[in-house]
Amino acid sequence: MNLFENAGINYLDAIKRRKRDNRVSQEFQSIGLEVADILNDSEHKALYIKLTKKLGKDKILSLAKTVAETKDVKNMGAYFMKVLYDPKEFKK
Repeated sequence: MNLFENAGINYLDAIKRRKRDNRVSQEFQSIGLEVADILNDSEHKALYIKLTKKLGKDKILSLAKTVAETKDVKNMGAYFMKVLYDPKEFKK
């Protein structure tokens, strides 16, 4: 007996569903989603994907990690955008 048959799931249906649900096909898309996770800002995933495509993955990822490590920041997404467009606002 097949493990998937025991669970009541058809294997081919599971593969088709997984393929349909996975919409990430480019590296900048996965980096943008990772940035959204780092900043705890899943509402603005499309924005981070667009910024990653426009500005490059290295700059966006390093800035997101730096912002995430910064203390006393309540809204990391807003602070990230502020620092991105005005670097002298960065708190050390």
